[in-house]
Amino acid sequence: MTYILTHFWPGATEEEYRAEVAAVHPDGGLPQGQLYHAAGNAEGGVLIVAVWDSKESSDRFVAEVLMPHVPEPGGFSGEPEERSAECFNLLTQ
Repeated sequence: MTYILTHFWPGATEEEYRAEVAAVHPDGGLPQGQLYHAAGNAEGGVLIVAVWDSKESSDRFVAEVLMPHVPEPGGFSGEPEERSAECFNLLTQ
């Protein structure tokens, strides 16, 4: 089932986001299983929204790729505020 994962990194900047993404998405594309990725400045930090093909794909990426790169030189540090949900509606253009 399609899965939504959000990370809010308090105090993070766009520059830190870009450094982090360069480390965890080195080819510039989406990792296996990730369908959509969006990020933006939110009050007090950076908000990232990812839509995955499954919770298992999301969990694998977070455990095996993302968190081993935190802290990343020039990138994120600490722990994100995380929310997730099984997706019951996904609209695309």
